[in-house]
Amino acid sequence: MKYYCIGIKGTGMSTLAQILYDLGADVSGYDDAKAHKFTQDGLEERGIPIYYDHEHEIDPDTIVTYSVAFSEDHPEIKRVKELGLKIRKYNQIMGDVIKMFDSIGVSGTHGKTTTSSMIKHVLETYKGCNYFIGAGDGFASKDNQYFVVESDEFNKHFTAYHPKYAVITNIEAEHLECYKDIDDIRDNFEIFANNTSDLVVANGDNEEVKKIHYNTKHIFYGFRFENDVIIKNMKLEETGSRFDLYFGDDFYGSFEIPLYGKHNVLNATAAIIICRELGISSKEIYEALKSFKNAQRRFAIQKVGNTTIVDDYAHHPTEIKVTLEAVKQKFPNKRIVVVFKPNTYSRTRDFKEDFVAALNIADKAFVTEIESNREYATDYPGVSSKMIIDELRDGSYISESTIDLLKDELDSVICFMSCASIDGLINAFKNLVSNNENNN
Repeated sequence: MKYYCIGIKGTGMSTLAQILYDLGADVSGYDDAKAHKFTQDGLEERGIPIYYDHEHEIDPDTIVTYSVAFSEDHPEIKRVKELGLKIRKYNQIMGDVIKMFDSIGVSGTHGKTTTSSMIKHVLETYKGCNYFIGAGDGFASKDNQYFVVESDEFNKHFTAYHPKYAVITNIEAEHLECYKDIDDIRDNFEIFANNTSDLVVANGDNEEVKKIHYNTKHIFYGFRFENDVIIKNMKLEETGSRFDLYFGDDFYGSFEIPLYGKHNVLNATAAIIICRELGISSKEIYEALKSFKNAQRRFAIQKVGNTTIVDDYAHHPTEIKVTLEAVKQKFPNKRIVVVFKPNTYSRTRDFKEDFVAALNIADKAFVTEIESNREYATDYPGVSSKMIIDELRDGSYISESTIDLLKDELDSVICFMSCASIDGLINAFKNLVSNNENNN
């Protein structure tokens, strides 16, 4: 089989391309973005060609799939249609792939990538597994039994998946450009849950998750005592998080993770339940989780001069809130600064007040222009990052060209947050630090 992926540097599309290649397909792709993205590392390792022009040849028996970030009138999409090539939706192809294995679909408004990564890490340690994780990270072998799949609700993608096991980490209002309201979002999570054949592991502390009508066997987990699996004795420390798990009244085990925040204790609990279901002992899970390293751009810490940088994918107000709280857990005595790049006009409009409340957790907040590769500013008159900045307790506009606004924050922890590419801002900041050191 031959596949051509348009928007191949997108996190999901890059991962799909890598998996198709690993399963023996001939894969190539197109992207508008010529600048390097971390999502292309796996493509380059496999020698998957990435094209940036509209003249290269494409075999007539190639199956085309494309990112929804590309409009129907994009030159490359128009070209493949004119060539008469077969086009299939991204989630349809992914749905076909995961049917080949015992799949674990990890869904939720937040926490999908981290939870998927933890399950993958434990399974790789003891059993081997395939994985599709939305951080540009994918691998598949026909010899593996299990397939961990980050199951994204955007554009109702996950309703095409029929996993053997499923996780629902939480349900909140998000992607309101695709859904009518929270009820519509929950209804689609219900479809996903009931597409699952064997077991759904669901966050019982989340009210919307509890409202789902489950036709499949399910286990609720969380801090509340009415859950099937209960988290107790949680300790959030500078070195990570510790907690005990009880299945009903029965003590199952104590665990520690090198992650921060209550939300990651919940994510780890979901991963532990799945791994237990697959026959891995509590001792084995404990040992594996101690060595866990999160996916790219998930609380990625690096030191630049005297400054600590945290690079994180957070783009929804809840994600910003819990990430900043986790930063305070890790660095309790440091000044916390956030640099946030909003993604999409609709999300900025729909969650303006929530963004303000979340960003105000930091001591100082900087906000860039809105980036959006699937929406147009002309369709959202009056929507800009200024809407957020004007209501912040201590907020300012920033860009790569005005990065020197951070010159007084070189002893702080600076959190760069966005689901869009933020490498330009981070590199500009590194140059600022380097120039400051050279001048001193």
